[in-house]
Amino acid sequence: MTAQLTEPALAWRADPYADALRAGQGPLYLRRSDGWLLPLDVERWCAEPDEADEGVLARCAGSVLDIGCGPGRLVATLAARGQRALGVDVTPEAVARTTRAGGSAVCRSVFDPLPGEGRWGTVLLIDGNIGIGGDPAALLRRAAGLAAPGGSLLVEVAAADVDERVEVHVDDGRGGHGAPFWWARLGARALRGEAADAGWTEAETWHAAGRSFVGLRR
Repeated sequence: MTAQLTEPALAWRADPYADALRAGQGPLYLRRSDGWLLPLDVERWCAEPDEADEGVLARCAGSVLDIGCGPGRLVATLAARGQRALGVDVTPEAVARTTRAGGSAVCRSVFDPLPGEGRWGTVLLIDGNIGIGGDPAALLRRAAGLAAPGGSLLVEVAAADVDERVEVHVDDGRGGHGAPFWWARLGARALRGEAADAGWTEAETWHAAGRSFVGLRR
């Protein structure tokens, strides 16, 4: 039975996001109601893994679940290296790009039933995906239910010391935009607090190529 997508998930199916993935390039932003813009790095998502991505890939142990996999650069690379990996994304074009690149992915929300629940060795929340749903506490609890006992969660956090929940929409900077939905941005300090409440223990923090990451352990 096909899972039913929630309204925030449906917002990511808006044409500007799907069109950008199809083209492999932006511009694309998350726009707040006050006009503030968060650029989305579509070109990097659609390229081969960079130095910072390689640091994430090197820390992936066992089977890997990539939440919000986008066009699937991490999933496809893991598969090519002989590691079991599955991407999860609410956008059909993202799933299609992942499979064309040689990865495996399912088109559904992370809060829908997923394969292998409680058995994934590593769960990924990269490219700001700790923001999914605008409720990091709920997302971290969900990730804990997906990971195996002793499994890890690798989270990309904002470089700034930020902790915010905002209503945004996808915007292409040329007048095209999708429906509003809630998103979150967390720096490392804010993530630590939320993660501890969800049953995660911090294992390490690292920085690469201007990006920041926190590794957590169940």
